[in-house]
Amino acid sequence: MNPRIGAAVSGTVPVVCLVAALAFGGVAPAAAYPEFETFVEMHSGRSIDCSLCHTHPDGPEGVRPGQIRALTPEELERLNQARGAFEPGTRVDSPILNDFGDLILRVVGKRRFLELRTSDPEALAAELGFDSDLDGDGIPDAQEYLQGTHPLDSQHGDPWLLFRNNLRAYALHLTLILLATLLGLYGLHHLLAWFDVTAQAAVSEPGRKEGSAP
Repeated sequence: MNPRIGAAVSGTVPVVCLVAALAFGGVAPAAAYPEFETFVEMHSGRSIDCSLCHTHPDGPEGVRPGQIRALTPEELERLNQARGAFEPGTRVDSPILNDFGDLILRVVGKRRFLELRTSDPEALAAELGFDSDLDGDGIPDAQEYLQGTHPLDSQHGDPWLLFRNNLRAYALHLTLILLATLLGLYGLHHLLAWFDVTAQAAVSEPGRKEGSAP
């Protein structure tokens, strides 16, 4: 699992405390945005937490690694730069956000993100677009947001979609395995048939020898 996820996936799905503390400067207390969490839980039927966007599953406020009060001066500088990403296209490398959190700010921008939290949390998926796939599992990050699965964990997603995408990705390998299996069974069948013929010949040989004796 990607080390920036911040929590192992087990039982219910770890996912959203969507991008807390984006609207504040310095080391002000973090503010979570429950509108996104509420939407994802209702839309997907999955329980979620802050690990979708944050480096720590409990969110940005605290003293543990990946939380605001544990940041170094250099990390605080990166945090302030990320908080200034009001417009799309700004480079983002926040110490309290994982790759998906950074992607949201880079693609959507903080200004639009804050508008969506009160107007239409569902529209965040469309704003992100369906081209990005950070974990390479074949499911777009925006779709994983809607489904409440983790966009940084290639083993975490809709089971049917993962099966279909893996089947497509490994189609050649599976075809070669199937062909090798069929050829092996074909060869085994003929080998067993040869053993059977040889055994029958060995049994009948003494009879022929006895019948030809004077």
